[in-house]
Order: sequence, then structure tokens, then C-alpha cells
Amino acid sequence: MYERAPAFAADGIHLVSTDEMTGIQALERAAPTQPVRPGKLKLQEFEYIRHGTLSLIANWQIAHGGIGQVSIGATRNEFDFANHIATTIETDPEAGWIFVLDQLNTHQSASLVRLVATWCQLDLDLGIKGKSGILHSIDLLHES
Repeated sequence: MYERAPAFAADGIHLVSTDEMTGIQALERAAPTQPVRPGKLKLQEFEYIRHGTLSLIANWQIAHGGIGQVSIGATRNEFDFANHIATTIETDPEAGWIFVLDQLNTHQSASLVRLVATWCQLDLDLGIKGKSGILHSIDLLHES
């Protein structure tokens, strides 16, 4: 797939690798940085104030070699990931999209399966998460 990225791009298809980084500390310096003055070094406060953690979801544009859509939020759940994919597709809705993902559970969630089915205009009974149809279990998603 990676070798074919330039050809995909020429055909109007985006090939992106998408993943998350969780637990990023949101920090703020306890005091402002003092600018450089003649004969003095810049003074940067070493103490900081914690503001919890954030989760980053980002796309790497394979053909162009740069970062694409980025989502930053307090959580990283199936709805956050599906929303990130939807927001990514909305940046170029007429294009084709190929997403390279690992097997994290949010990458095979009911929300994402429904989003893809809707976007691809698939008229399928997907079933009910954990009960029936393709959404019965993650194992079924691996077999499809």
C-alpha cells in the first residue's frame, strides 16, 4: 500500500496512516518565560501546573509525507475515533480514502463500522453490537 501511495494520490485517493497517542500531559509554566536581555540569558520557569491529560488522534499522509487531520480531546473512545475519521473524510468528500490502522478496539468499533457503511452507501443490516449481525463480535470483523 505504501509503495502505491503516489499512484493512489494521482487517482484522487488518500492513503493515510491513523493512530493515537494518549496520556499527553497538558502543562503550563508556573511563571512566564523572561526574554533575553543584554548580558542575560532567557529565563524559563522549571515548575509547571498540570491540567490533566489529552489524547491525540492524527493522520500521516503517506504520499505527501506530512501530518493531516489532527484531533485533540480529553478522551479517546470509539466515538472520538469515528468522529476523527468522519472529519478527515469531510476534508475531501469526493475523494477515495484508504486508512491504515492497527487492531485497537476503537478501530473496529460499531460506530466506525456504521460510519463506513453509511459513507460507502451500503444498505446492509449490520445487526446490534454484541448481539447479532456483523456487529456481533470483533472476531466477526476480522473474518470479513
